[in-house]
Amino acid sequence: MGTRTAAVVGGGIGGLAVAVGLRCAGWQVTVLERAAGLPETGTGLGIWPAALRALDALGLGERVRRRGSRQADGVIRRPDGSRIATIDVARLQRRHGEPVHLVTRPVLLAELAAALPGGVVRFDAPVPDLAALDGYDLVVGADGIRSTVRAGLHGDRYPLRYAGTVAWRGSAAVEVATGGETWGRGRKFGVTPQGPGRTNWYAAVALPEGTPPPPDDLAELRGLFGGWHEPIPRLLDALTADGVLRHEVHDLTPLPSYVTDRVALLGDAAHAMTPDLGQGACQALIDAVALADRVRATDDLPAALRAYDRSRRRPTQRIAAMARRAGWLSQVRHALPTRDAAVRLALTFGPPG
Repeated sequence: MGTRTAAVVGGGIGGLAVAVGLRCAGWQVTVLERAAGLPETGTGLGIWPAALRALDALGLGERVRRRGSRQADGVIRRPDGSRIATIDVARLQRRHGEPVHLVTRPVLLAELAAALPGGVVRFDAPVPDLAALDGYDLVVGADGIRSTVRAGLHGDRYPLRYAGTVAWRGSAAVEVATGGETWGRGRKFGVTPQGPGRTNWYAAVALPEGTPPPPDDLAELRGLFGGWHEPIPRLLDALTADGVLRHEVHDLTPLPSYVTDRVALLGDAAHAMTPDLGQGACQALIDAVALADRVRATDDLPAALRAYDRSRRRPTQRIAAMARRAGWLSQVRHALPTRDAAVRLALTFGPPG
């Protein structure tokens, strides 16, 4: 076989990871990213053991472990601070072999990008459609929830679905010792320690699709959550308006296939899921390594892509369905004791490692 060429559309976590994997497999790779460069700010990510093993396969696992931190136990509480359940990290470690590691999105992206030679990633390079990539042997759609590549394969037959909530997120110059979530009636607030003196936060409220945004997001958040237990009021007091992002939460209608003869989807382009299990980045990393492995040493690319689809579509769609159910639990306004019991049961098993 001669040198094979791949275009990776999207320079996020999944796109950079698959570029590293494909280069290790002997492919000539070009990553086309519409943004002007890598982000300098971003929230923290929980990297579960299976995703850490994917990073190990790319030669980056130990670097990410060193630059991150082990996740500590977390607590799910009610607005008054009383405990619903504990996220027992030691139990998760016994089950999966190592703990979850926390790392910020910019750090993870920087490590992935540093593993690629200069010139592989082309910024300011939007891709208008699949026809623009006809000269490549393989096209990988890693271009996110509103994927151009997915639209080229499936049109609008498998649309995004509103998950029932509006979310806000950001980070604040507040240090907290313990992460976790607080669940009220149809709303929740979560915090994750990011590092010395800084904390990631997110909030979600069950609202009809298309609800107009409030005139002042910060005032809205303080009105919704300012009376909840500490450190939530202290964190809200530390926020500035430009540090708050708001968006409706969507996931993707399950696709019948992630591939054609020369095109493959991964990450959010293939299985965008709600953030309720924190698995989006993890599954993108696992997808990337699985795809690179399948095309490593074969001259039958369509068969390799079908094997990738068989290995990843059902597991990722199962996790996406679990995330949607977890999100639904947080929207419950009645029968809260039943909800709390379901949360404790779910934490007994958790998502795949």
